[in-house]
Amino acid sequence: IFSGVNAANVSCLFIDLKMRYVAAYLLAVLGGKEAPTAKDVKKILDSVGVEADDANLKIVLDNLKGKDLEELIAEGMTKLATMPSGGGGGAAPAAGTAVAHTSAADSA
Repeated sequence: IFSGVNAANVSCLFIDLKMRYVAAYLLAVLGGKEAPTAKDVKKILDSVGVEADDANLKIVLDNLKGKDLEELIAEGMTKLATMPSGGGGGAAPAAGTAVAHTSAADSA
């Protein structure tokens, strides 16, 4: 079904993620719908060849019902800001130590 895709390297290949419903909902809001319906979200998903699962769509719509999207996004951004973002690069040279740079012209 997914020719050329190594399923061991794709963590979400067989998991039905709800983000597609959230993304379609946000697109509907950007398109002028104040409170998108299941029909609105399905229309967007259908336009890109994604079949909507009614149960997952209902969960998303129920969780977003009556909520201010800007507040939800701002709340999510503050939560993301508190999460560790992974390892850093190599350590910087200690203060006062010089890094020698040589070129072919210096050695001639």
